[in-house]
Amino acid sequence: MLLSLRTIAPLFVLLTGVQAAFITDNCKLISDSESEKNALHLLEPLTNQTFTTEGKEQDYSYIFQVCGDAGGLKDAGLVQKEKKGEKLVRIGNYTKTRAIRGSDWVLLFYEGGENYDTHCSKEPRRAMIMISCSTSTKNDFTVVLEDNQKQQGCYYLFELDSSAVCPLIPSKLSAGSIFLIIVLCCLAVYITGGFLYQRLLVGAKGVEQFPNYAFWSEFGNLTADGCDFVCRSRGNREEPPTYRGVGTDPLGEEPEERDDHLLPM
Repeated sequence: MLLSLRTIAPLFVLLTGVQAAFITDNCKLISDSESEKNALHLLEPLTNQTFTTEGKEQDYSYIFQVCGDAGGLKDAGLVQKEKKGEKLVRIGNYTKTRAIRGSDWVLLFYEGGENYDTHCSKEPRRAMIMISCSTSTKNDFTVVLEDNQKQQGCYYLFELDSSAVCPLIPSKLSAGSIFLIIVLCCLAVYITGGFLYQRLLVGAKGVEQFPNYAFWSEFGNLTADGCDFVCRSRGNREEPPTYRGVGTDPLGEEPEERDDHLLPM
């Protein structure tokens, strides 16, 4: 019985995560501390990748892998390759690893490389790789310096820009903003889909292309009537009488009274 895609996808993600964790476990930490383990696990997205860069003297190139065999050398995390003779020099082993984590960087140490021939008291080579946060999709690997002009404590310093060590930025959208975005998206889909349906299938023209035009038109009229009922007065607009008991009707013309009989004769 064939498994569905919905069933296979979680299994694939689970197996991928187990494989990545197994690859980072190839690195053997010198000090088995939880903080260094957590710093090392941040570099899981960089496993199974090979990073190369040119040396400053242009005579050498450098090959780097995270918990993998660089240049095909067993246990070698970083090697130096001569351009002419194709000779590989082991600079550091991932079986002797240290890792320090910062807010947006991880400093990776590979120790136990081949001994210097004449300088640095013939001590073993070691490499430090500063892996810094970068939002660019391109992982830039560069050599910074080789500090070998002292008796002890010589090292190679490299820099790698990657988004693997960038801190997670929490979403700043509130629940109300997310709800508003969802409502606007649904409204856009409703208007666009309804417009295409009315125009292409129904054959509507003009304003009738708007989805459910009759309903929204009637809804608008009802809303306007409700606003008119609430916000406007429908009582008697006649002005009340100025004085109580005095009618507002105009008085009729009274007949003219003659007072001629009061005059002395």
